[in-house]
Amino acid sequence: MAATLHEMVREAARLHSGRTAVMFDSGSDSDSGGSSVTYEELLSSGNELTACLRKHGVVNSHILGLFCQPNINLPQWILGILQLPSAYLPLNPEASPAQTLRIVNLCNLSFCLVQCDLLQQFQANYSSSLTLEISAEWPEQNLALVRMQSMISSTTEKALLKTGCEQVQTGHKNESHSSASETTSQMRLAYVLHTSGTTGLPKIVKVPHQCIVPNIQHLRFLFQITPSDTVFLASPLTFDPSVVEMFLALSAGAQLLIVHTVIKRMPSRLARVLFNFHRTTVLQATPTLLRRFGRHVLQEVVLSPDSSLRVLALGGEVCPSPAILRSWRQEGNHTLIFNLYGTTEVSCWATYHRIPESVLTSDHTTTDSVPLGAPLDGTEVEVRDKKGCLVTEGEGQLFIGGRERVCLLDGEVTVTPGMMRASGDWVLVKDGQLYYLGRKDRLVKRHGQQVHLDTVQQVVESLAEVETCAVDLCEGSRLVAFIVPYLGTTASRNIHHRDQASEHADLRGDSVLLPMNRKIQRRLSHVLSSNCIPDTVLLVPSLPLTTHGKVAMNELKMEYERQRQNTGIQQENLTLDNLQEILAKLWKETLGLAEDVRIQPDSHFLLSGGDSLQALRFHQNINIATGTNSAGLLEVILDGSYSDIWNHITMATIFTEAGLDPQVPSKRKHEGSSSSVLPKKQIHAPPSTTAPETLVEGVLHFNSMLMGYVVRRAGEIIKLGYSDNTVCSDNLKAEQATRSKSFQVEGHKTTEDFNSNPSSTVSERTISKTRSTFTIKRGLSLRVLWSSDTGRCVDASPVLLVEHGSSHTATVFVGSHSHRMQALELTSGAVRWERVLGDRLESSAAISVCGKLVVVGCYDGQVYFLRVDSGETWWTFKTGDAVKSCPTVDYVTGLIIIGSHDGHIYALDSLAKKCMWKQNGLGGAIFSSPCLHPPLQLLYAATLHGRLLCLNSVSGVPIWTYSRDVPFFSSPQCSNSCVFIGSVDGSINGFNHKGAMLWQFATSGPVFSSPCVTSSNPRVVCGSHDGCVYCLNCTDGSLVWKFQTTGKVFSTPFVFESPRGQGTLVALASTDGTVWVLNAEDGTVCASASLSGELFSSPVVWEHMLVIGCRNDYVYCLDLNSKEDSFRL
Repeated sequence: MAATLHEMVREAARLHSGRTAVMFDSGSDSDSGGSSVTYEELLSSGNELTACLRKHGVVNSHILGLFCQPNINLPQWILGILQLPSAYLPLNPEASPAQTLRIVNLCNLSFCLVQCDLLQQFQANYSSSLTLEISAEWPEQNLALVRMQSMISSTTEKALLKTGCEQVQTGHKNESHSSASETTSQMRLAYVLHTSGTTGLPKIVKVPHQCIVPNIQHLRFLFQITPSDTVFLASPLTFDPSVVEMFLALSAGAQLLIVHTVIKRMPSRLARVLFNFHRTTVLQATPTLLRRFGRHVLQEVVLSPDSSLRVLALGGEVCPSPAILRSWRQEGNHTLIFNLYGTTEVSCWATYHRIPESVLTSDHTTTDSVPLGAPLDGTEVEVRDKKGCLVTEGEGQLFIGGRERVCLLDGEVTVTPGMMRASGDWVLVKDGQLYYLGRKDRLVKRHGQQVHLDTVQQVVESLAEVETCAVDLCEGSRLVAFIVPYLGTTASRNIHHRDQASEHADLRGDSVLLPMNRKIQRRLSHVLSSNCIPDTVLLVPSLPLTTHGKVAMNELKMEYERQRQNTGIQQENLTLDNLQEILAKLWKETLGLAEDVRIQPDSHFLLSGGDSLQALRFHQNINIATGTNSAGLLEVILDGSYSDIWNHITMATIFTEAGLDPQVPSKRKHEGSSSSVLPKKQIHAPPSTTAPETLVEGVLHFNSMLMGYVVRRAGEIIKLGYSDNTVCSDNLKAEQATRSKSFQVEGHKTTEDFNSNPSSTVSERTISKTRSTFTIKRGLSLRVLWSSDTGRCVDASPVLLVEHGSSHTATVFVGSHSHRMQALELTSGAVRWERVLGDRLESSAAISVCGKLVVVGCYDGQVYFLRVDSGETWWTFKTGDAVKSCPTVDYVTGLIIIGSHDGHIYALDSLAKKCMWKQNGLGGAIFSSPCLHPPLQLLYAATLHGRLLCLNSVSGVPIWTYSRDVPFFSSPQCSNSCVFIGSVDGSINGFNHKGAMLWQFATSGPVFSSPCVTSSNPRVVCGSHDGCVYCLNCTDGSLVWKFQTTGKVFSTPFVFESPRGQGTLVALASTDGTVWVLNAEDGTVCASASLSGELFSSPVVWEHMLVIGCRNDYVYCLDLNSKEDSFRL
């Protein structure tokens, strides 16, 4: 069996001397059929060149440069060099002279064969750096032999070579498996190439015959190459697949087809040349090169039923998914498709996989990826993890080698047989198969999560609107998808028109292309996780290629930068009018909304379907579009309304234009702020109760503590005035259920009459609901006792104070976006008092340990301490930003603990009127409410920067911290052994009190709801933006039951004992305005009500009364009774 490339050709020439060996097609109309040479002519011309080279002193062991374009004489030139014997080093005439000079110097090149047509170019490029002497010219060969000598000093040259050698030998020691080694003189080199240099300086790779010959022989067997085949030379000489293409044909007596370089850049013309004129049967190409044909040509010509193409071998890039391959084939096509994988460092291919016909014809494949397949003859592959250990299942880096499959890199002069080279490619080992994940440098961390850029690219390409695409990071972190639209779309026709009309067309500003951008991003949001969705979709007419047929990513990044500069020009012409248009456009683009969607001023980004990663994308796009980088914008996006964002960026832009430092506060500024817009509801109340800064003189009698209960969201019931002030157990909840007759419903402020519909029924998991109706089941019903108009939306959750004693009074305290704090009688809804505070109230209130003060946080940054009996101000404490966190009361120390958007947690002593301690939350505003575990003196708090903190509740000293890359809006809740919290990444999490995660339960949407913990049977109930409420086992996080509501669940469930003897119940609200009461054991519906507004407030229940705030400006009290009715609001 032949041991060298040229011996294989000589053997084929002996058997097929009269057959055509090489066909060259220039693409010229006058060159009908092209020119050709037979095997006999090829061998003769090769022998002549060998003799000429020897005559002029080119002897064994030299490396010869070859500076040429593909043409009819190319194979004979390579054959002549190999027969010396010497190795050829292809030099690309289109490469930069500096890159070529580096290669020439690193290889100590003394001679170069130059195509006569290119001799003048060669001299012009290199005569200033190299001493050039034309030793001979052979017109019949169209070649000149040029002797070269570097003008770089020998010391510098040796340093270059030594550096390269040392670098490789260092790695060589780590990768060796044998002490034996071979020198360059023992290895007969066939050719010398260099890597692309995409991850650094290009590496020189010297390839012995013994490394490449087994590759060609095995592939020739796999492809069943015969003398009747025509193999296309698709790859440039500087790309080692060209060696396989050339010698696959010439070692089998087949025909090698070469076309002019210009024709390769004309996809339609190339398709005609390959398949209409020359009936090509074997095509080896990169997927990018193949995609240049377009889906229509691929289906109708390349992979049609009557296509001449017998074998299609894809390599050099990640293989397209089976779905994409199917979209390229027309039914009835029988082309065999192979996936080839390899690296230049172990030239050429390492593995192969023939894609089964069943995969190419079935729509029900189990994988989106094509395996790398089995090793080729003489090749060994293994997968190692980051520690160098072998991986048999899971992810790791692929290593390639073999006893004789070894090349010399850079300055290496010795090599260890069997050396395994690191490929730089990450793969997944699954069920004995290898699946390509991407280059090591294409596996990036984005928003703290690993992203496979090549996998993202495959998903984008799977969209029907996409012809082909490339995905990469620009400016370090922005994920950009460069997309060529499918030829059949309006966007594709438009983009090609724009490309022809203007070299500098703004592709993002086109009225046809923008909807396509949004459509693609909307589609991607359904198939990609948030961290993988591109920040920018840039439509381009085509993907530029490198000389190796791969995507020229640098050119695409230059196009992206040009678009950015165009955006910068637009920034100079910003006005408030077009700023509003820009913000609306970015909002819709980021959320994937239709162009005609109307954005409501109070729309919340996260509640409109966004998530934290989309918020980051929105934040970046606003900064790019406006040319500003205002502090606090991200927090406003995460926690504010659309109008808040508009106000924020307007202020930032105005300050920037004025040349001032945009000191825009990060707290929300609303249309209803006290300085700009009057509250909707006009209050008629005594001045003493409406003055926001009235301070009460004197002291309260703290030694006479109020006796009773405090009822707060999440099922929290606290006993007041007893020696053991604690959060009540389920036994106490049962006790309050048995005393349902303690409060008789008196006349109410607003009584609603409802129409009965006894025939309405509710299924176990769904409710038949029309607008403004609610239906009840299983002996329970809900009807409105009263409602109170607060003047604006009520997002705060009510808190109830139930007093014991002769009066048996119960009061509802609740704040509103109208700046009002109301104290209402629980039984009637009558207003006890009402206060207008300094800004909006979203924080739920708390009752001090003495029962004499109600405490609430405000958007003006103040924490207000108001008297329970009159609403008068006892004390205010100023934080550094808005307070949306709900206060927590330590009933042991009496401290009020609260978080602020200034990023701090405060412990306040209301009696002494001072801050006892203040702790930084380690970055990020604090939206959620702190949670106490008194027995262990632990305090839990969570931040919008994704940190869950555990502090000592007495001193505020941090004990442990858990970090995540997404914000926490959910408030932590404790049981005796665990702490629970929801996350906007869609999970509900359980930790022990030492900070170890015990379990994580995944929902299908962000979790803003806070958990509610039951103690009788250890369960946690929590809602999700996927519309479900989940009941989980506290111990292991396993699902007990889940219930699908008719909206999203933002608020916190409330677990309580039924006053009508129906056992333990769960009250909750969905954002579509529905209040639900479920059986806590199995999640079945017991009752429901539909209010005429969105619900973000959490319900609280005392005996048979459920109180909740609504975005229609009202606070409602619903009566839970045992009549079975259907009501209408």
